[in-house]
Amino acid sequence: MFQRIRHWRVRRIVARHPIPDPLWQAALAQCAPARRLGASDQAALRVLATLFLREKSIEPVQGLVLDDADRVLLATHACVPILKLGMDWFDGWHSVIVYPDAFVPRRTQIDEAGVVHQSRTPMAGEAWGRGPVILSWAEVLRAGQRPGHNVVIHEMAHKLDLQNGVANGFPPLHRRMDPRTWTEVFSGTWEHLRSEHRQGLPLPIDPYGLENPAEFFAVVSEQFFEAPGALREHLPQVYRQLERFYRQHPY
Repeated sequence: MFQRIRHWRVRRIVARHPIPDPLWQAALAQCAPARRLGASDQAALRVLATLFLREKSIEPVQGLVLDDADRVLLATHACVPILKLGMDWFDGWHSVIVYPDAFVPRRTQIDEAGVVHQSRTPMAGEAWGRGPVILSWAEVLRAGQRPGHNVVIHEMAHKLDLQNGVANGFPPLHRRMDPRTWTEVFSGTWEHLRSEHRQGLPLPIDPYGLENPAEFFAVVSEQFFEAPGALREHLPQVYRQLERFYRQHPY
């Protein structure tokens, strides 16, 4: 009964609030991971983007104005990772706050000596536990311009990671996935890349992924969708685990 009610609700939302075809085609033109999908997957992604626009509040700030095409583009990027997972994976949060450019959150930290420090580091995106996703619109528009980079996918990967309650690079795995294999692959690869970075060797991913396991998962998720061939070539074990987790084969 619950499944029938949910399917009826989805059909009603899609029927009442369809994404106009010109806006959808414009989003596909600007979102390479969506553009590479087959027709049936693009149709499923369009449904998810429609639900995202109804269930999440997109809130531009600091004078930024987002039109319908902008909102459809953002929703399209956001739903790429959940194409085979479903909207349930985005439960527990409700808003996307969008700044015109990099934003500078004010953070207070207390060191071991008890000294209070104010941190003001420019950021392109952020995902809070049960809170909002925060994005720089300038960075959203740069998706794909640098190989493997997509700030929306990066922050949505954090949201998936947080479904376990904490961002640690270990999202809830599917029933037939082996947690030990995931840990061995991700931890081993992360440590190996950190060692290579200390030696000054070139890395196959953005060095930001070496900050911690959560950032590593988000960075390789970006590359999985934006530059899958490079990820499969350089980090094949990581690619295979992400293939099983996202249930997609982008390359």
